[in-house]
Amino acid sequence: MEDFENLLGWLSPNREQAAIRYEDIRRRLIRIFMHRGCVVAEDLADETIERVTRKIKEVRKTYGPDDDPAPYFYKVSQFIYKEYRKRICEPVPPPPPEDEGDDDLEPQLDCLDRCLDTLAADDRELILAYYPSQERNIDGRKKLAERVGLSLNALRIKACRIRSALEDCVYECLKKQTNVK
Repeated sequence: MEDFENLLGWLSPNREQAAIRYEDIRRRLIRIFMHRGCVVAEDLADETIERVTRKIKEVRKTYGPDDDPAPYFYKVSQFIYKEYRKRICEPVPPPPPEDEGDDDLEPQLDCLDRCLDTLAADDRELILAYYPSQERNIDGRKKLAERVGLSLNALRIKACRIRSALEDCVYECLKKQTNVK
């Protein structure tokens, strides 16, 4: 609580002005994250403010009384955004199955088929259209985005989430198969 009071004091010596300034910065952060296609823009804005609040004592020492604190929040938001992108799109590859050669992909394909069957029909169609082959054609993805009514960035995020869920499902399926044997 002391850090939050310190944050408000940094934004303005007048408590009401500080609250208004806080809301302006938060609203701007939300817009920044929304513009970047983040579906959890409010959470990311709150995370940005929380990080600044935790470091307020050190940060405040480096700013003069006439310096605007808002750019510091926006700079921190860039790091939060990078972490967010890494979190939602970093694929976690399943470990290779034990005692199987590279040419025996049957268990993986069986698990993939089972996992695809667990998806909602729209998600299954989307992911199969998004990854039709090794060649990833940007024009094809633009057409897909238009067809499903999403922006290209929103399509990428949705496909990334579906892929992540599929990877987790396949990993669990393969783990169960190796435990059964």
